[in-house]
Amino acid sequence: MNDPIGDMLTRIRNSQARGRSTVVTPASKLRAWVLDVLLDEGYIRGYESGVDANNQPTFEIGLKYYEGAPVIREIKRVSKPGRRVYMGVKDLPSVRQGLGVSIVSTPKGVMSDAHARAANVGGEVLCTVF
Repeated sequence: MNDPIGDMLTRIRNSQARGRSTVVTPASKLRAWVLDVLLDEGYIRGYESGVDANNQPTFEIGLKYYEGAPVIREIKRVSKPGRRVYMGVKDLPSVRQGLGVSIVSTPKGVMSDAHARAANVGGEVLCTVF
């Protein structure tokens, strides 16, 4: 797999389109950090670690709905393996006039755009969520 973050975001997008309550994705540290940001911002109910039939580590992500509609309306990958997108703290994008969030990988860890601005750090923009 070339793009594990893109794969996880696609699994979340597809599961919400089907109305599923949970989705299973392979586990990694970077995926856990992105899921931590989604959990802190209130876009998912939570996630748990586990193993699949081949003893590979997985995450079971609890998806969140409000009045029958998914909380995540739009989730897009910004920085891709073929084209990395880096931005300074002053250039970090505001998603839908601040209603959404950008997830940024910084030297101080993976965080939302608001936390990156507060910490005065820039980095690689992984994805945007609205």
